[in-house]
Amino acid sequence: MDTAPSAQPLPATAPAVPNRRRVATAAALASAVEWYDYFVFGIAAALVLGDLYFPAGSPTAGVMAAFATFAVGFLARPLGGIVAGQLGDKKGRKPMLVLALTLMGLATTGIGLLPTYDTIGIAAPILLVLLRIAQGVAVGAQWGGAMLLATEYAPEGKRGVYGSVVQLGVPIGVVTANSVFLLAGALTSESAFEAWGWRVPFLVGLLVLGLAWYIHTRVEETPEFREAERALAEKEQTERTSPLRTILRGHLGTVLLAGGSFAVNTATFYILITGVLDYTTRELDMDRGPVLAVSLGVSLTQLVLIPASAALSDRIGRIRIYALGAAGIALWAVPLFLLIDTGSLLWLAVGTFVASCFLSIMYGPQAALFAELFTPEMRYTGASLGYQIAAVGGGGLAPFVMVLLLEATGTSMAVSGYIIALSLIALASIKVLADRARSRRT
Repeated sequence: MDTAPSAQPLPATAPAVPNRRRVATAAALASAVEWYDYFVFGIAAALVLGDLYFPAGSPTAGVMAAFATFAVGFLARPLGGIVAGQLGDKKGRKPMLVLALTLMGLATTGIGLLPTYDTIGIAAPILLVLLRIAQGVAVGAQWGGAMLLATEYAPEGKRGVYGSVVQLGVPIGVVTANSVFLLAGALTSESAFEAWGWRVPFLVGLLVLGLAWYIHTRVEETPEFREAERALAEKEQTERTSPLRTILRGHLGTVLLAGGSFAVNTATFYILITGVLDYTTRELDMDRGPVLAVSLGVSLTQLVLIPASAALSDRIGRIRIYALGAAGIALWAVPLFLLIDTGSLLWLAVGTFVASCFLSIMYGPQAALFAELFTPEMRYTGASLGYQIAAVGGGGLAPFVMVLLLEATGTSMAVSGYIIALSLIALASIKVLADRARSRRT
C-alpha cells in the first residue's frame, strides 16, 4: 500500500549558521545557472532555431520542430532524476549536483558552437537534439541535489524558506537569459543576431563549470544524508534495497500525485516564457525586444513572491498555499489570453504578471513539500521523479501543444482550456495528498 512519510526531523547536531548560509547560497547559484542554461534554449527555439536548424517547410513547421526539440529535453529529465536520485541517495547529494552542473555547462556551450543546417546539413538538427537531451539529463539531476542541499541544511521551522532559495533559480535564470538575449539583440543588427548573436547566451554557460568546482571543493554533504548513511551502514548488506525499487514498490502513488499536482505549474510557466514569445511575435506581430522585456520584468516579481509564499507555508502549511496557487492558475487561464490577444504590450504585462503571481504562490513551497513526502534514504529519487514527471507531462510539451492547439482551433481559448484541465488534475492530486496527511495525523 502506498503511503507518504511525514516530514523528517533535523539531525540533533545542527550545522553552523555560516555553513548553512554558504550551502544555501551555493544551492541557489547552482539552480540559477542551471536554469539559465536550460532557458536560453527555449528563448532561442522561439526566435531563431527553427530557421537555422529546421529550414524546410513553413515558418510554423520550423517553430514546431524547434519546440519539439525543446520538449525532448524534458523527456530526458526523468532519466537524469532516476540516475542521480539512485546515486544521490547512496553516494550523497553534492557529487550528483557537481556532475549535473558539469554536464549542463558542456552541453550548453556545445549548442553555442554548433554549426547550422546550411553548414553541415542533417547532422546539425541531430546534434542539436543530442545536446538538448544532455541538457535535460543535467537539469533532471540538478534539481534534487540543489533542493536537498538547501532543505536538509535548513533550521527547524524554516524548510520552506530554505527550499525557496533553490526555487528562486528559475526566475533568476529567466531574468538572466532574457537580459542576455536583449543585450545581444541590442548590440547586433538583425542579420548579425541570426548569424552569431544568438550564440552568445549559450557560451555564457561555461561559467557553470567554475561553480561546479566551487561546490566540489567548498560545500559539505548534508547532515540528514550523513545520518541516513550511518543508519544504512548499520544494516546488513542483504537488507539494503535500491531507492528506486523502494519507490516503485511502496511509494509510486505519492510520486504520481506529486507530478500531477505540479504539471500545471510547469506547463503554464513554459507557455508564458516560450509559447507566448512565439505567439506574440509571429502571430500578433509584436516586437521581440519589448516582449522579452515584459518577460524579464514579470520574472523579477517572482524574486519577492516565491520566498514570501514559502515563508507563509512554514507558518500555515504547504498544502494550503500550494492549492491556492493552483486554483488561481485555473481561474486566470481565460482572462490571461483575452488580454494577450489585444496585442497591447500593457495588457500582455498585466496578464502575464497576474499569472506569474499564482505560479510563484505555488512554486515557493513546492521544494519543501516534495522533500517532506519522502524519507532521507529515498528522498532524492522520490522528489526528483515527482518533479520530472510534472516537467514531462506539463512543461516539455506545453509550447508544442500550444502551437498545435492554435493551428487546429484558431483560438487561444483552446490554450486556456488546456491550462484549466491541468489545474483540475493538480487540485485533485493536492486533495489526495492533503487527505493522506490528515489520515497520518489521526
